[in-house]
Amino acid sequence: MTGPIAIGVGCRLGCPADAIEALVRQALEQAPASERLGLFTISDKAQEPGLSEAATRLGLDLIVVNRDALREQSASVQTRSPHAERRFGVPSVAEAAALAGAGAGSILLVPRIAGPGATCAIAGVRP
Repeated sequence: MTGPIAIGVGCRLGCPADAIEALVRQALEQAPASERLGLFTISDKAQEPGLSEAATRLGLDLIVVNRDALREQSASVQTRSPHAERRFGVPSVAEAAALAGAGAGSILLVPRIAGPGATCAIAGVRP
């Protein structure tokens, strides 16, 4: 078992919980078995019903991260999102949220994967 992991998620407006939950489960299959710190996303998505429902189904807290904290992860993001840069001024949502959630010294364990209407990435601290 490695250290705790943070799951970052981005989604389109109105993305259903089923799509988000399926994508997170797919990402978790690629990650080491670890304590899960929560489902992290940009603060702009705090009111997305699909995100909060998916978090509940997965037994995770939905934790919102402000844009500045996501921008601070720019150097560690592997997959830049032109859409996230235009809309929110951040390099990505899923990867940056995962990195911010995992804390200082974190790395991407599962770089961004995309599904219908959502993206997901997982970060943790180097062992």
